[in-house]
Amino acid sequence: MKTYKTLLALILMIVVAGAAAFAGDASTQPQSSASPAPFSALPASSSSSSSSAPMGVWMGKGQLGYVASQGNSPATSANAVLDMSYLEMDWKHSLHFDFLYGEAANVVSAERWDALWQSNYNFTSSLYVFGNLAYVHDLFDGFEYQASGTAGIGYNVIKTDSTALSVQVGAGYLAQRPEEVNKDALGIVTSRVLLPTANTAVGAIGLTYSQKLTPSTSISDSFLLEGGSANSLITNNLALIVKISTKLALNLGYNIVDNTQPPPASPPLKSIDSFETVNLQYSF
Repeated sequence: MKTYKTLLALILMIVVAGAAAFAGDASTQPQSSASPAPFSALPASSSSSSSSAPMGVWMGKGQLGYVASQGNSPATSANAVLDMSYLEMDWKHSLHFDFLYGEAANVVSAERWDALWQSNYNFTSSLYVFGNLAYVHDLFDGFEYQASGTAGIGYNVIKTDSTALSVQVGAGYLAQRPEEVNKDALGIVTSRVLLPTANTAVGAIGLTYSQKLTPSTSISDSFLLEGGSANSLITNNLALIVKISTKLALNLGYNIVDNTQPPPASPPLKSIDSFETVNLQYSF
């Protein structure tokens, strides 16, 4: 328990210090009259203060996708993603939020949202420390929620105009509330039984990569593993981005979420969920 408290204290110190620095600098930073450059960094990556990324300005990108079908098999699905980043001297703050909803034959088949806040402090252009807080809510993965806080060290292995690769390693605390999700033969949830909360220390490994293929086409991938003594949470998000204009792009995504030890359910839950997205992306 003492170890858990120490880890949480370290995480909160980094996040609070970053938020305080942001609040103090934002109140004194004059607004830039120039339009911000397109956002290119991934949510969990770090970049040093550079001329291509203006200081004191929130930059980001939003994605939106929707599919609907009618007739013999009515179905709808929608998803939204928001990534934002703020640079101020040696600090970088990143916010990530995404939402997924699916319905088929008037039965909800997917409902998930998650959020992440990360603060980085750059010691050099390549080396940084970080602290983050994350929350995941998924109606169908067997957990009412999964909340984590981690802190650690990161390194920008490659950082050029066309290629970016960063890795980060840390430790933290993961709180999960398992639930038994029972469905009938049609896939309709008939009951949910909350199980005791499972709290554990975790080790975290993250990797983000982006590569410009042509002036208008790029790929990106982000991987995160939070491993504990019970369930481990693994996510990977792969995307192909094709620019339509300086602000608009088409984003094709393939996403994997793996809960290595899902709670009991009837029928049994699969450990891996995957979904593909086709989104319109707007950079600001």
